[in-house]
Amino acid sequence: MPSVREALLQAARDAAVAGAWSTTRMADVAAAAGVSRQTLYNEFGTKDALAEALTHREAEHFLAGTSAASRRTPGDAGDCTRAATLWALHEARQNLLVKAALTDEAAGLLPTLTTRSAGLVALFRDNAAAVLRERWPDLDPGEVAWVAEMAVRITVSHLVVPTEAAEVTADHIAVLVRRLLGTSAMPAPDAPRP
Repeated sequence: MPSVREALLQAARDAAVAGAWSTTRMADVAAAAGVSRQTLYNEFGTKDALAEALTHREAEHFLAGTSAASRRTPGDAGDCTRAATLWALHEARQNLLVKAALTDEAAGLLPTLTTRSAGLVALFRDNAAAVLRERWPDLDPGEVAWVAEMAVRITVSHLVVPTEAAEVTADHIAVLVRRLLGTSAMPAPDAPRP
């Protein structure tokens, strides 16, 4: 049985996916979760805080997926970044909450991917940088963080306004990462050798 918090987050997600986030009241979310409105307010305080918690819950799913894709991919830092980027773009294009954020302007969720995305960008940057430093510990941490942020920002940009196939975007980002980190001849120490 899900916790009260999870039930509230799922009810909020359902409302957003249905395209009704802008008109959904806190009382509606509480009723859908089967709890009192006061319980919802005690847990989240405001509708904005609820939306932020929902965004972070969804981000955890993306962090797990991109980390796994990057860690299981042999090759250099570009290959690992390509795998994470491709996973994120494919998953986002199928994810109902991301679709709702991108298509329902009245819902007010799009800014979580654009003008209010600093927290998410930092979260994904730090995660991507940690994976790269884990596999290539000799790389400069500051440079890795900057390159990881660039890769995340380009990925989000292509998610919001896709201008090419996901595979092409992932290839382009991989090339940039290789060039900026100079890792094209540096397979991960645990990568299979030819």
